[in-house]
Amino acid sequence: MRALRPLIAVLTALITLMTLVAGCSQPGLEKAQPASPQARPADFPAAFYEQATASGQEVLKVTSSRSLVSITVRRAGALASLGHDHVIASRQLQGYVAPQLGRADLYVALDGLSVDEPALRAGAGLDTQPSAADIEGTRTNMLSKVLQTQLHPFARVQVRTTPDADGEVMLAMALTVHGVTRSLRVPARIGREQGAIRISGALSIDQSDFGITPFSILGGAIQVRDRLDLSFDVRADPMKRESGS
Repeated sequence: MRALRPLIAVLTALITLMTLVAGCSQPGLEKAQPASPQARPADFPAAFYEQATASGQEVLKVTSSRSLVSITVRRAGALASLGHDHVIASRQLQGYVAPQLGRADLYVALDGLSVDEPALRAGAGLDTQPSAADIEGTRTNMLSKVLQTQLHPFARVQVRTTPDADGEVMLAMALTVHGVTRSLRVPARIGREQGAIRISGALSIDQSDFGITPFSILGGAIQVRDRLDLSFDVRADPMKRESGS
């Protein structure tokens, strides 16, 4: 029996290791708490679009239920095979588009992000299947440790392009995440559909450019890659009459 003790110790350590790392972070820590409710970022230029509408400019409002932003997060490190890649998504994009002005302003409440919707995982071609506990652990760590949504509850996007742009375009985009703003040039496609507008495209960003340290455990043996792949499909429809938007 004494001779078996080293083997038992090794097996115990391996089981513990697998429990810790199987899903990029089991939620053994306190759950992320939602930020205090805010309708939108304090500096969001809603008044600009109200004035543009009043002056006769065409203004469209983002239709959240028909818009999608998705981010593919890939694993790295010496023990990466023990972790999972993930798809983070938002179906709560909000904001306005003024096509004649070549301008759009958008925002996302980060506490509403989803993790690993099955259809999105399948579409991204991910080859592993995290458990429900893995997914919850990933979401908890993402909100509380990585994005720090208590301090930075929103991501904001300012978009500028040529007036009445259509077809294949290059967007001048200012993306604000984690309190840091970076300017990007993003190829996209703009199309008009029965008075609505659709803007779609893709880009890659580095978390570290926004002051974010990619999540890692076990001294970096399992970690999240710095580079993230992001795609967006934004639908905006003509404004309806509303009181106090």
